[in-house]
Amino acid sequence: MEALSLDLRERVAAAWDEGGRSQPEIAEDFGVSLSFVTKLLARRRLTGSVAAKPHAGGFASAVDAGAEAELRTLVREDPDATLSELGDALAERRGVRRSTPVICRALRRLGLPRKKRRCTPPSGTRRGSAASGARSAGSSSGCPPARASWSTSAPPRPR
Repeated sequence: MEALSLDLRERVAAAWDEGGRSQPEIAEDFGVSLSFVTKLLARRRLTGSVAAKPHAGGFASAVDAGAEAELRTLVREDPDATLSELGDALAERRGVRRSTPVICRALRRLGLPRKKRRCTPPSGTRRGSAASGARSAGSSSGCPPARASWSTSAPPRPR
């Protein structure tokens, strides 16, 4: 969520200073919430300014610079490792276990790809490409073929 502009904040405060209108009326006139007007005027009373507070920065990363370098190395060594496998390998090398979402966010920060599942079906190919015939002959990914959602021994039930 982005802070509202300083110009809008100053116009809301000026409208209150002119008098004659209540906070709900000012909120409606400027298209802001009543709580925004109330908090803006309280901030001006306390600090003398209507400027937005600076961003607090969020939480610190659970993966430090050394672990990020280690993750980069792990992905280079085994690009097909899943997030869970990367977490296990990082725990083995660094002695600290990190959750799968933490590993995923660290990879995103580093601009590295992620693999969520052990076996991923091959992506679709364009018609006429050389790979399109290989898919019907059997998967070349080394993963077992995907199971059908219904059995061929019994016909599907009518709805």
